[in-house]
Amino acid sequence: MAPVIVADGVRHTYRSGTVALDDINLEIGTGLFGLLGSNGAGKSTLMRIICTLLVPTQGRVTVDGLDVVTERRRVRRLFGYLPQEWSAWRLQTVTEVLDTLAALSGLTDAKARRRRIADVLEAVGLAKVADRKVKQLSGGMVRRLGVAQALVHEPKVLIVDEPTVGLDPEERLRFRQLMAELGRDRAIVLSTHIVADLGAGCSDLALLHRGKVEFRGSPAELVARAAGKVIEVAVPDAAEAEVAEHLEIVARGSAEDGRVALRGVVKDGRTPHGARTVDDITLEEAYLAFMVERGRHADELEIEGA
Repeated sequence: MAPVIVADGVRHTYRSGTVALDDINLEIGTGLFGLLGSNGAGKSTLMRIICTLLVPTQGRVTVDGLDVVTERRRVRRLFGYLPQEWSAWRLQTVTEVLDTLAALSGLTDAKARRRRIADVLEAVGLAKVADRKVKQLSGGMVRRLGVAQALVHEPKVLIVDEPTVGLDPEERLRFRQLMAELGRDRAIVLSTHIVADLGAGCSDLALLHRGKVEFRGSPAELVARAAGKVIEVAVPDAAEAEVAEHLEIVARGSAEDGRVALRGVVKDGRTPHGARTVDDITLEEAYLAFMVERGRHADELEIEGA
């Protein structure tokens, strides 16, 4: 299938001289695409360029064949956008919020608008709270309302920026499931520094580091790169600090013999004595292993258990 979004040689330098993006080349098709990277990697700059909110210093981006700079208005009709910070009028109901935003999106026929609102509320799991005021919604429900407003005009592309900030684990899980379902018939670009946000529905991702695409492929390919780098080892309490010098610890527990059980990514190639290499590497651990190669550490990344 032809790609929906194409970035060709995109570079962006801010007035301060900071190079946020450096020769970005990406093709993104239908489905859930993960744009992964730590804070400051350049994700938000790339999202703003794709969404026509920022003109790149160099290079070109097209959406469905349309240039995001010269055909900005036509491109914007293709997009639904959920920014990191999104809120709605607290005293309006869910339906009222969507009705207002749908009208602003060009859905002028009242009957057609009501049908579309009902459909999108069902899709995001908010049909039962359609008459509830926004101030009465949980954080997860507000986030789903944000998705609903991005979908109400039936966009071909959905852009989601840092989607689960502030959500509890259960709400995060529901959000990931929703993204997987919505990605079946449209392109979704999900930009995040939280690896778990991508979920099982993500089959393609790019990893940005200091403005460059350092990895492009499937989650399985990223996990395969981490083979031999994730280990488990049991050590006495007194030896934990010494072992931690060579290991980015992902999980810590207790071994049967009273020792400390550690699981993590080897930092410097020096595998602790008695360690065993694990085969069930998670995507979070694969991401950490990749970033450790580039001098980053667990406390800079959002890794479950770290």
